[in-house]
Amino acid sequence: MAENKMKKILQDNQICAILRNVPTQKAVSYAKAAYKGGIRMFEVAMNTPEGAKQIRLLRDALGDRVYVGAGTVINEERCRAAQEAGAQFFLTPNVAQVTLEYCRNQDIPLLPGVLTPTDVGICLEYGYDIMKLFPAGDMPMSYIKSLKGPFDGTQYVAVGGVRQDNIRDFFKAGFIGVGIGSNLIPGELVEQDAWEEAAVYVKKFCEQMTEEIGKG
Repeated sequence: MAENKMKKILQDNQICAILRNVPTQKAVSYAKAAYKGGIRMFEVAMNTPEGAKQIRLLRDALGDRVYVGAGTVINEERCRAAQEAGAQFFLTPNVAQVTLEYCRNQDIPLLPGVLTPTDVGICLEYGYDIMKLFPAGDMPMSYIKSLKGPFDGTQYVAVGGVRQDNIRDFFKAGFIGVGIGSNLIPGELVEQDAWEEAAVYVKKFCEQMTEEIGKG
């Protein structure tokens, strides 16, 4: 089942690197720097120019060493493009029912985006109990506890506003994983192709996460 595949991916990977508007010519170098820093899970946003192409490039460059997914998959056109590109899982920023149905029919692992109790209820109706809380950084850390109260058994990945100085707070609050976009690698390092420095920066994210999980 696709839901079990998503659980397996997240059990092995607590940080997902989000590539949104990373230039195509830098995408593989960006991913390799993140890989060197310890990341094994990647999301390419489908509203990025040449997003589908970037998914194919990452799959070819990194192979079975990583998981490469497609984000912002909010309509059937993007679903088809992401699937054809070889995306191994989908993510949405919202409860996109067309995507929920598409992934269920095609047996594609999905991490659906939620914010409200209504969103959570809809995802549960489709059989998804692991969800992406977005934008997590705009909500109080106690919000996840409030959602888990009536929706016991649900688990959440935090996306939006995760930084090196607060990543521990999300895990401490009860999130099982985080997605990090522009905060993962400083823009100036990307512009300068300073990939060794970028790898060191990413490694700090992974160390912060490992330290907090080790306390649990």
